[in-house]
Amino acid sequence: MAQIRGTAGYHLGNQNPFGGPGRADATNDPSPLDAIREQTSKIEDWLDTFSDPVKPYLPAIGRFLIVVTFLEDALRIITQWNDQLVYLRDYRSIPTGLTHLFLLLNVIAMVISSVLVIVRKHSEYAVAGLLGVVVTQALGYGLIFDLNFFLRNLSVMGGLLMVLSDSWVRKRFAPAGLPQMDEKDRKMYFQLAGRVLLIFLFVGFVFAGDWSFWRVLVSIIGFLACIMVVVGFKAKWSAVMLVVILSIFNIFVNNFWTLHAHHPQKDFAKYDFFQILSIVGGLLLLVNMGPGQFSVDEKKKVY
Repeated sequence: MAQIRGTAGYHLGNQNPFGGPGRADATNDPSPLDAIREQTSKIEDWLDTFSDPVKPYLPAIGRFLIVVTFLEDALRIITQWNDQLVYLRDYRSIPTGLTHLFLLLNVIAMVISSVLVIVRKHSEYAVAGLLGVVVTQALGYGLIFDLNFFLRNLSVMGGLLMVLSDSWVRKRFAPAGLPQMDEKDRKMYFQLAGRVLLIFLFVGFVFAGDWSFWRVLVSIIGFLACIMVVVGFKAKWSAVMLVVILSIFNIFVNNFWTLHAHHPQKDFAKYDFFQILSIVGGLLLLVNMGPGQFSVDEKKKVY
């Protein structure tokens, strides 16, 4: 704008006295980073156009996918009640009365909290209940020191934090007269925490299993997408990339429906399948809401 108001009309300041290119011509060549941003912006525009028909339903789909692992877990406990009791009593040395209470409270908390998340009612209490289930199950089943379990559940927690952020986005008012953090600040911090936690499942995927060319390739692409999600650079585009990668991985690796009923890995594959669906749900909420204030994308809008 300064150039338009000042010397532009007289062609001063840009001319080279020796007839070569002016300073503006010499600096107008796009850098590689600018070229990458331009291409990713085109991809984001295409994704926005392509997803327009389903965009109004993304929050509902995301919330349902986040809690589907808890609904499946509640159903599994009910249908395998005796096996669960035997495991907790014989292998975890939990007294018989407490095993019944432990399973019953877990089922009730998972069902009620999941329904509240789906219908978007009392989200704070629902998320707190599901976070409590994650912690108590880790302690009850003795899986708290299992690295793969720990990383996956960190990602599930990230999805639950995205549910909390989504509920605050949609609130119209807050109780007056109560000392509390500004809603915009809360949303900002929880979106950041949710983004960071969501990528831990992929970290577990990278360090688990046998290496192959395709595994290395997917790991590199996924790792770059995870970094972009964490720092909030083209976060929507990178979250879509992770949704695609995790969905393909889930269908081809955790295909529990191809295993017969008594296969020893069937329950594990089913559990992994629904947990990855929960993390995909968190990523869909990220696609819908954006990365929040603590992100490169938002800072670019400011500057």
